[in-house]
Amino acid sequence: MNTEMKNTNPEASREEVSKLKLAIQKSGRLHDDSIKLLKECGIDISNGVNKLKAEASNFPIEVYFLRDDDIPQYVEDAVADIGFVGENVVYEKKKKVSVEEKLGFGKCRLSMAVGRNDEYTGIRFLEGKKIATSYPVILSDFLKKNGVTAEIHEISGSVEIAPGIGLADAICDLVSSGSTLFMNGLKESETILQSQAVLIKNNHLSTQKQVLLNRLLFRIQSVKKARNNKYILLNAPNNKLSEIIALLPGMKSPTVLPLAEEGWSSVHSVLNENDFWDIIEQLKAAGAQGILVVPIEKMIV
Repeated sequence: MNTEMKNTNPEASREEVSKLKLAIQKSGRLHDDSIKLLKECGIDISNGVNKLKAEASNFPIEVYFLRDDDIPQYVEDAVADIGFVGENVVYEKKKKVSVEEKLGFGKCRLSMAVGRNDEYTGIRFLEGKKIATSYPVILSDFLKKNGVTAEIHEISGSVEIAPGIGLADAICDLVSSGSTLFMNGLKESETILQSQAVLIKNNHLSTQKQVLLNRLLFRIQSVKKARNNKYILLNAPNNKLSEIIALLPGMKSPTVLPLAEEGWSSVHSVLNENDFWDIIEQLKAAGAQGILVVPIEKMIV
């Protein structure tokens, strides 16, 4: 017998161990944004059609495509090292995992909704009511915290129809625009949880896997910073430079370059999206001209 055929390849085993295993939603609202984020991080994933596992060609990561409700369990059990999943699922499943990073997409809220004609007077309105939900754990915790006793009916999908068919007096469900509630004769009455996609990790990640996760987090954070900031270039009269520079926080301080036209300078800086329009108005009022706004692909600080 050729015993060489039985020997395992230690290099291959080491390569397998060094890959970070990531679980993401196989379909649905978080799938596309998860793939997009990986691509923005420079990670090329090609999963083909109906494949449940794929490897990146340029980063030591392996991606599993799973039901979102199952992801916390897979991460707790170390089948996956990390996962991209909604906060609402993390808090509903209550698995032993750590939330490592908020990802900035998949934003929604878990809210109470009552009949459009109901006079909602506060949380005490729910006392003794029948409430339909797909999130019984979060809802139960919310009711206990507020000293309310109610009857919870757990439903999978189409929760909003429950009051219309006499199954419940109110619902607890995810809300984005509120249009689905309106079409079913309901109105949002109380927000329980603001949710977005988060990166969760196994609580017993090896040192080697943690190093890989830190590399991934560095890329994710750079992409997020870029999304929240704009690069601006403007022309400023030199006699107004001090006033204009004072309006530009930037990462450290604005870059100032002389223009060919005497008495003018070009000023380059970075503005946060939240402050953008207010500061642009102030810059124009201070004498800035030719303001250009450029999106940032990555931002390393």
